[in-house]
Amino acid sequence: MKKTNLKSSLRYTNFLFLVFALLLLSLQSCNNKKETAQANEKPISDLSIYNLPSQWTNQDGKNMEMKDMKGKVLVMVMIYTSCKAACPRLVADMRNIEQRIPQKIKENVQFVLVSIDPTVDTPKRLKSFAIENKMDGDQWVFLRSTEENTREFAAVLAVNYKKIAPVDFSHSNIISVFNADGELAYQQEGLGVNSDQTINKITEEAEKLN
Repeated sequence: MKKTNLKSSLRYTNFLFLVFALLLLSLQSCNNKKETAQANEKPISDLSIYNLPSQWTNQDGKNMEMKDMKGKVLVMVMIYTSCKAACPRLVADMRNIEQRIPQKIKENVQFVLVSIDPTVDTPKRLKSFAIENKMDGDQWVFLRSTEENTREFAAVLAVNYKKIAPVDFSHSNIISVFNADGELAYQQEGLGVNSDQTINKITEEAEKLN
């Protein structure tokens, strides 16, 4: 009887030792993963748009900051949805670029359209505009903010705009490419221009993420 109890006690002790050893290994593994993640997380550079503290609202009514898109190549343009002249061509240029980039890198690219007319371009209006222009997939983001934040962001993109009528603006026609760290990598200026260099830069930056 004593031998049986001794064997049971030894088995129980061995079991506890095994559980303790596995727990230590698990904790060590978690610590290693945490240290690796911290080592791989690059600090945001002074030139990154992810330093901007401004709050934005997307077409789904979700509040966000620019840094929420960190980790993807951003293709950005500033428009307003009631525009009848330049903006439709800028939108067409964005769609053309999106269609031409290689399929294998599309998940690494985000296309962002920022409104210069936040009074008219409510989230509901942006959502309708996205659907009307077949730009309602996950790769498309429409943003609006306050007039102050919009002006600040336009300055970062070197986009000039001015209200010339109650519902009309004059503005620069620039498509900007930012790398995954939020740093400006390339700009395409003009309407209906050749986008080969833009697509090459997007592809170059996006392939770094594979």
